[in-house]
Amino acid sequence: MGKLIKGQWSTEWYDTESTGGKFQREDAGFRDRVALREPGRYHLYVSLACPWAHRTLIFRQVKNLAGDISVSVVDPYMGDDGWAFSDGPACIPDFVNGKRFMHEIYTLAKPDYTGRVTVPVLWDKERGTIVSNESAEIIRIFNEIGEGPDFYPEPLREAIDTINEFVYDRVNNGVYKAGFATKQEVYEEAFIQLFDALDALEVLLSDQPYLVGDTQTEADWRLFTTLVRFDPVYVGHFKCNRRRIADYPALSRLVSELYRVPGIAETVDFRHIKEHYYRSHPTINPNGIVPAGPDWQP
Repeated sequence: MGKLIKGQWSTEWYDTESTGGKFQREDAGFRDRVALREPGRYHLYVSLACPWAHRTLIFRQVKNLAGDISVSVVDPYMGDDGWAFSDGPACIPDFVNGKRFMHEIYTLAKPDYTGRVTVPVLWDKERGTIVSNESAEIIRIFNEIGEGPDFYPEPLREAIDTINEFVYDRVNNGVYKAGFATKQEVYEEAFIQLFDALDALEVLLSDQPYLVGDTQTEADWRLFTTLVRFDPVYVGHFKCNRRRIADYPALSRLVSELYRVPGIAETVDFRHIKEHYYRSHPTINPNGIVPAGPDWQP
């Protein structure tokens, strides 16, 4: 993923030597808020490959904000300079700030920035700075200022927060903990935790339609962005191969239902997803071969 260190771009992914072979994700560096819907003021920088960025694209759709918040889409390949803008298929250049790389957006907002350069980024055109680069907070912003269903209703917030914490640790981040592990025992521990969690979610969703009961919430969408990438990428690339999502009837049903919500299929780009993971992680896939399969559709 790379980071800026004293103004210089570092191509290291994650320091697993100091963590005993474990993958540890850094906290986001920008954590501001938006209180009002102001059409045209905000811009969203995303990758179609990234599950965290995907959350924000989904909420931009389901909260009817597509006409209010513009979007730039980086190239799926992350090279030596990190996330970059290009004229490749389904990419959208940075027509707001005219930058070539995402790290330039970060230093535009904060010239002395050091840290990971990630997507999504919500940009304030009026103030010329980053509002937030924390996906969980961006989707809450969109939920509050947009139209349509409330995906974080007051009566369900405690239940949503509880399941979100479990899903984030064991599934959303769990695939990365398995995939980026650099020691066998660390990988196996993450692998077991991941599939124990998927097994538990399968049982839960066999008895109710959504993660917190009969109501579709942000928890379902946060799980969806990992599940939709699981069979095409995580099974092979991250060695999460005990079972596919296709082997879980209830999880498959949830993915299929959410995928068919109007506007959601357009946010899922399997070409970008596979090209990013298989080409951008040379320590895992040094030859950069992108698999032709699987023949799978949510």
